Amino acid sequence: MLTDKPYFVKESRLDRAFNRFFGFLVGLGVGAKYNYLLETKGRKTGKAYTTPVNLTEIDGRRYLVAVRGETGWVRNARASGSILLRKGSTRLTFRVREVAINARPPILKEFLERYASQVQRFYPVPKGSPVEAFREMAPRAPVFELQE
Repeated sequence: MLTDKPYFVKESRLDRAFNRFFGFLVGLGVGAKYNYLLETKGRKTGKAYTTPVNLTEIDGRRYLVAVRGETGWVRNARASGSILLRKGSTRLTFRVREVAINARPPILKEFLERYASQVQRFYPVPKGSPVEAFREMAPRAPVFELQE
């Protein structure tokens, strides 16, 4: 059965609890250098929403990858055109540019290579797969380049 609904993997209760706890720690400044709290403004409410993310740098460019698909932060980032990354007392504001689908596979591959223990379950291919294997998932995994 075909559907027009965008791809989205909802958080489990356990995922939600972990993300809240880990987000709290990242907010205090605890975490690896690539861990940040992503803050977006609700596109309807204007309310601030946060979620922990892994910032990925490739060839001097910074990316956010949404392997769970069309999440709330993705829709909010698209609507506002900007995001805030927080960690401890650090605050970094960026404009976002969505990466074209045909340019996503190498970024998706690199994201999996770096963070497989955290994200492999969202990927239809295993770590170590060739970049061509990531073309099938590229339309359903939004990727944003961060611009100052």
